[in-house]
Amino acid sequence: MKIVDAKGKNCPIPVIMTKKEIDAGAKELIVEVDNPVAVQNVSRLAGAMSFDVAQEEIAGGFRLTLTSNGAASDAAAVTAAVQAAQQCAPGGSWAVFVGRDVIGDGDRELGSSLMKMFFYTLAESDDLPAQVLLMNAGVKLAVNNPDTIEHLQTLVDKGVELLVCGTCLNFYELSDQLKVGTVSNMYDILSRMQAASKVISL
Repeated sequence: MKIVDAKGKNCPIPVIMTKKEIDAGAKELIVEVDNPVAVQNVSRLAGAMSFDVAQEEIAGGFRLTLTSNGAASDAAAVTAAVQAAQQCAPGGSWAVFVGRDVIGDGDRELGSSLMKMFFYTLAESDDLPAQVLLMNAGVKLAVNNPDTIEHLQTLVDKGVELLVCGTCLNFYELSDQLKVGTVSNMYDILSRMQAASKVISL
């Protein structure tokens, strides 16, 4: 059985390494990683590509055993999963990318207030995005900002997909403090942006 040693690799590298082996025709493989974020992201990829996942802890990390469950298991399955998520989204196939915890380059208090008002207004809108994508300091909006957390949760409750960069959470030491959204990776976030009809960046 093929062993993918992704220990010490930050996302999206474990996801890319795993996908490469599946694309090459692997029906069974072991993926070893050293952090919970990579476990979630590789498991999500495996599910999208019709693989069952068994997880166990090992010295220095985790071992994921991926086994094809007999359904279609190629890159098209991932594309189909992205398209299906957007088709089921409450609004159009557009996305909001947030790389900061404030809007603009001026006063931080003003920028924070603008961000709060933006997500309140968006949550009350009839035209909702398919996804909200949080990276870099933008992940803090889903962790330690009660005002934006409330509005982000409203969006999630209405069916908007909220993806939060796991590498960014790790960098800011916030991995265990996420209040809303799904821990994600560069591969998934880029896929959503590529499939979107437009991306609004804050």
